Amino acid sequence: MENLSIYCPNLDEHLSVPPGATLYQVAQSYRNVLGFEPVNARVNNLTVALDWRLRESCQVEFVGLTEESGRHTYLRSLCLLFAKALHDELPHYHLSVRHSLSGGYFSVVRCGDKGITDEQLALVKRRIDHLIAADLPFERRTVPAEEAVQIFTAMGEMDKVDLITSSGQPYVTYHYLDGYPDNYYGSLLLSTGQVQLYDLVPYLGGVLIRVPSIVNPTELAPFEPQQPMREVFDKQSRLLNLLDVSYVGSLNKAISTGHFSEIVQVAEAAQEKEIAAMATEIAEAYKKGVRIVLVAGPSSSGKTTFTKRLRLQLMANYLRPHQISLDNYFVAREFTPLDANGEYDYEHIDALDLKLFASDLRRLLAGELVDMPLFDFTQGSRVYQKELLQLHEGDLLLIEGIHGLNPQLIPEDLQPLTYNIYISALTALGLDAHNRIPSTDIRLLRRMVRDHKYRGYSAIDTISRWSSVRAGEERWIFPYQQRANVLFNSALLYEVAVLKTLAEQILYQVPACVQEYSEARRLLRFLEHVRPAPIDEIPSTSLLREFVGGSSFHY
Repeated sequence: MENLSIYCPNLDEHLSVPPGATLYQVAQSYRNVLGFEPVNARVNNLTVALDWRLRESCQVEFVGLTEESGRHTYLRSLCLLFAKALHDELPHYHLSVRHSLSGGYFSVVRCGDKGITDEQLALVKRRIDHLIAADLPFERRTVPAEEAVQIFTAMGEMDKVDLITSSGQPYVTYHYLDGYPDNYYGSLLLSTGQVQLYDLVPYLGGVLIRVPSIVNPTELAPFEPQQPMREVFDKQSRLLNLLDVSYVGSLNKAISTGHFSEIVQVAEAAQEKEIAAMATEIAEAYKKGVRIVLVAGPSSSGKTTFTKRLRLQLMANYLRPHQISLDNYFVAREFTPLDANGEYDYEHIDALDLKLFASDLRRLLAGELVDMPLFDFTQGSRVYQKELLQLHEGDLLLIEGIHGLNPQLIPEDLQPLTYNIYISALTALGLDAHNRIPSTDIRLLRRMVRDHKYRGYSAIDTISRWSSVRAGEERWIFPYQQRANVLFNSALLYEVAVLKTLAEQILYQVPACVQEYSEARRLLRFLEHVRPAPIDEIPSTSLLREFVGGSSFHY
């Protein structure tokens, strides 16, 4: 039988491979010229594990640890190792992988009310090291859903049972490691021996799973203390536990049994309570000289709606806030910095006219009448339409934008007059105990739905831009979150169920012939497990309305 012709974008050449060869075998044949160790691959833009056998000519792009897809494959494999070692050494303890934190992934290991001790964690880690040294295969098995339910019921893994029974899938593919079954939604490594670099360290009452850096995979990702972020996640986790919807399976059950309205009401009330508390604190700070409230956060975190809701609560505290968007201080398009690909880099701090902003800020604080700029995105230039602003007693500035906490934005002598808020959508909801939902996925779904509804963008447009957006966040937003006086979590307990239907309609339009197909399929596979919820249950003032439409606020 003739060899297959495989085009490999990594090498920009066609490879001749025998029919039936696995992707791993191909990667090993070309490992010296690839320059990295693949952990999964995209075959015709579909992400698959390296045990995929080639049966016909196709395009194969190998993926390493410098891509999010590769990082997730590595993490899933490490989580299975962790769960297996815990089962072997401490069978009564339960692992829950929660969220990204401090350069790793925060997890909770408990047996009833007892957490894991340092000595017990060391024992588990030694078991992981033994399993890695044994180089055992991660096996995939596909069985009828009923059989999978029986397996996980016997193990007491009811979070998995709820997900399987509520998602309605007739067959379930689960993973198997040395007699231990577990369920992961995405590719794993081929064997335990491919996990070379990791660490498990006690952290904030749980365990921090440390993984290789996405920038330099030969080193662990740098540790960054983030206790305030942990406290934000804790608040949402407490609400999820209160409502008994910690995982997607339990959320699905709540939707099917008519309890969705209560979840919406509690989630919205909790956010309003936090916004009201912030407004009260700002009112007290105003008495001490604060005149500027800065709101910053990454893309699709809901900054605009949050700022509008905060404005109302400030007015309820007898203050008169004036909302300013930093977008109106963009430089003319021809002066916008370019990124490495030669595209306009709107996330760059120099995309703002910092000199003009500082000048207007000083004039406003001095009580002068200022003609405020507006940015015309169609023309790519700033215009003036007699938007006059002058501050009086009881007035303060409410400034929103991704660079709100960047120290370059506010002149040093004016920084004591500021109150800083960082906002992000940090979801504590998991698919199940071992499968976290990345907060970035929620933001991407929000942005995709909004971009399609209000800007006419396709899913391809949003996905193709997302890596650049994320790079800008890493450079210009995340480093300054520690400067915030308070962190606000805009994630809503229920929102994935509302976003599901709207996002699926857009994602199904992505054809297999484009690079963005792999990400579209990944998101669709995730959304398959979520039951849809009605949009009409969502209040008109909800943060989610900024993305799905129907808001009572003017944007």
